[in-house]
Amino acid sequence: MRFSVYLTEGVYDPSIFKAIFLAGGSGSGKSFVASKTTSGMGLKLVNSDTIFEKLAKKNKIDLTNMKMGGPEELKRNTIRNIAKDITLRQMNHYVNGRLGVVIDGTGRRYEKILKQKNMMESFGYDTYMIFVNTSLDVAHQRNQKRGRNVADEIVTSSWEAVQSNMGKFQSLFGLNKFKIVDNSEYVDDKHVFSDVWKEVMKFTKKPPQNKIAKEWINAALDKKKGDL
Repeated sequence: MRFSVYLTEGVYDPSIFKAIFLAGGSGSGKSFVASKTTSGMGLKLVNSDTIFEKLAKKNKIDLTNMKMGGPEELKRNTIRNIAKDITLRQMNHYVNGRLGVVIDGTGRRYEKILKQKNMMESFGYDTYMIFVNTSLDVAHQRNQKRGRNVADEIVTSSWEAVQSNMGKFQSLFGLNKFKIVDNSEYVDDKHVFSDVWKEVMKFTKKPPQNKIAKEWINAALDKKKGDL
């Protein structure tokens, strides 16, 4: 697909040049929180786990009580790598069009988020983070109830790593573009997430602030005028 096609596709995107990062360990309920805090904004979800689970189901790979070692781990890793490749191509498509995205990850590796944030901003994106927080006990309980659960030690190490990065992420994104959502309990109450939803909506609807974004949009609009 030619670059000019991506220009006309993305310029009218309702959340153009907006990238929202999700952080939270295994069992934190990021997907649930995302549905409550980013819905209705036209954002594209980037999540390799969703693709991984679909591929695993298609290939009849059991994702319950996942254990390390053995032939099942090799099958899972093969499918996971395929899912990551599909997700990367999906992400490239969205970024080429400068479409608004929600990047769903654990946040256990600060350097990875830093690199992704810098990359998105180099393309002109404004960035934001929603940090989903839970207690360790709740994380373990949710992990056991999931259709794809992992070993307890992985849940613990993931939770500890993400918690240790909370302050770093707050400094990285800034107080105005970093929101913590306490999701220790699934509460379907509009007051629990409404404040965060309003802040995220304000962020996504605000015109892009990045100079690179402004130049890209002007070029896209000029291109469209020239095609008329």
